[in-house]
Amino acid sequence: MGQEESHSEEMDLAQIQELCILFMKECPSGALHLHEFKRIFRVPSSSAEESLYMETIFRSFDSNKDNTLDFIEYVAALHLLLRGNLEDRLKWSFKMYDKDGNGKLDRQEVKRIIRIIYKLNLLSNDVNMSPSEICDRIFELVDANKDGQITLSEFLEGAQQDEWVMQMLKLDVNASSWVIQNCGKLT
Repeated sequence: MGQEESHSEEMDLAQIQELCILFMKECPSGALHLHEFKRIFRVPSSSAEESLYMETIFRSFDSNKDNTLDFIEYVAALHLLLRGNLEDRLKWSFKMYDKDGNGKLDRQEVKRIIRIIYKLNLLSNDVNMSPSEICDRIFELVDANKDGQITLSEFLEGAQQDEWVMQMLKLDVNASSWVIQNCGKLT
């Protein structure tokens, strides 16, 4: 498996520019807050799971932890999701799972994200396992030293050695497709 994974749909420069213009229009101060992020991505207030998922995504891109995304963080997020290589996207996925930021994933952290993904129906329909069963299988296949925690290196290695693990861990949010589909609606 190569480091680069082809994206079935690529964004063109005009679409990226449109998103940047939207950022400046929505956030003239240069700071994107969580509620604005949810509004831009049309997250319904009635969807607790989707709201939590988007909040987790937002926090993962807030690199300076000031509860806003500045333009640089926004562009970095778009670049990672739309054009990032496999290893970078896996590192981002790890960060999404690592809620406490200690550099290790425990079962609770993994199960939390799997539950959200499960509720949002982001898992393929051929997965006939509960979130707990998925979590157990991930730990069985990825936790190399069996210490009950998954390090970044175990995460990267496990995902790249097993296609099923890759699909469960990489949090492919299909951003290219979403942005292309919604780009015209955003302005």
